[in-house]
Amino acid sequence: MSVDHVEELEGRGEGEAVTMAASALRSYAVAPGVRLNVRSGPGTGYALVRVLPEGARVTIFCQRPGTTVAGPYGTTNIWDNIDDGEYVSDAYVQTGSDGYVRPRCS
Repeated sequence: MSVDHVEELEGRGEGEAVTMAASALRSYAVAPGVRLNVRSGPGTGYALVRVLPEGARVTIFCQRPGTTVAGPYGTTNIWDNIDDGEYVSDAYVQTGSDGYVRPRCS
């Protein structure tokens, strides 16, 4: 997944755009002592893609609703997109919020 996006700025020539680095993106800690399952979609019914090791940190690109999961950081149906086709339950990611911290995935 690309971490850059293009935004048209007022006063610029037609078609001229500025690429903005994803400096607003940050990494979040996975719950201590947890090896976190990464799924191909926002739910436990999706295929297991890989397992993150203990102490992992993730960058959240967008979030979407899915299967409700109970974890160390509460019970939620929010799933975090951490790469193309890779999702983890927000119940295991320390975002500091019970709600969305990134835009919804399209």
